[in-house]
Amino acid sequence: MINEKIEKLVTNSEIKYNEPLKNYSYTKTGGSSDILIFIKSICDLANIIKFAKEEHIQLTILGNGSNVLISDKGIRGITVITSKLNKIEILDDYIVSCEAGVTLHELTQFLINNSLSNLEFACGIPGSVGGAIYMNAGAYGGEVKDVVIKVETIDKDGNIKLYSNDDMHFSYRHSIIQENSDIITKVYFQLKPENKQTIIDKVLELNKLRAEKQPLEYPSCGSVFKRPEGYFAGKLIQDAGCQGLIVGGAQVSTKHAGFMVNINNATCDDYKKLIKLVQQNVFEKFNVELEREVKIIGE
Repeated sequence: MINEKIEKLVTNSEIKYNEPLKNYSYTKTGGSSDILIFIKSICDLANIIKFAKEEHIQLTILGNGSNVLISDKGIRGITVITSKLNKIEILDDYIVSCEAGVTLHELTQFLINNSLSNLEFACGIPGSVGGAIYMNAGAYGGEVKDVVIKVETIDKDGNIKLYSNDDMHFSYRHSIIQENSDIITKVYFQLKPENKQTIIDKVLELNKLRAEKQPLEYPSCGSVFKRPEGYFAGKLIQDAGCQGLIVGGAQVSTKHAGFMVNINNATCDDYKKLIKLVQQNVFEKFNVELEREVKIIGE
């Protein structure tokens, strides 16, 4: 009965049942979702949000699965993947409107093709625009807060809301969306015109740096810990003797200690145990508490 109601509500979207989420997470870990919806329109998303609230069904927005660890037991209720929310438009004054499911890689290619600059720093960050805004993603001296004009969301009642840059309360790896139950649907970026080859050269340079320093050859969730004030997480982990440490199939990367990689069919539980072990070792040696940047979701 519930499934039939959902199928009538989201006529433009794809639905899967009891689907293994390891197929969609960057770490290649995670149990199954009861109901997995690949949302293709903001209207469908609003309908699902209202329905989940009315029916008291748990709703999880997975986004593109890049900066999360999904429980081995999976996720109950409805899980939404936003990768089909992928429209990008150029507005007046070099403003770009971008739906939340667009990956930063896709956005980078679009901006190169249209000779628009200011977001090169994000070219190699994994995941979606929505996820980048949620956590104020940054790299190589830039943060998304520096180029965001406004953010469109849907609240828990299915109402569309609009936040200015100031309203978002951006700070290091933080936005106000982490404190409320809103779901990011669209972002407006202020960019500037630039010579296409200049943009390409910058993107190639940053991608080269990333490939040299980060373990891109293995599944991972990106940077695991936030940067502690006055320190670098990777250096602390390395100096605590944790680089190369393995629990099950998960390993502290030998290439960059700030990353944990799936080297042999790792489970979410492997990652959680490895995270805890690293936190304990760093605290015992340096009296510094490492705070997780990666989000753990599911049952």
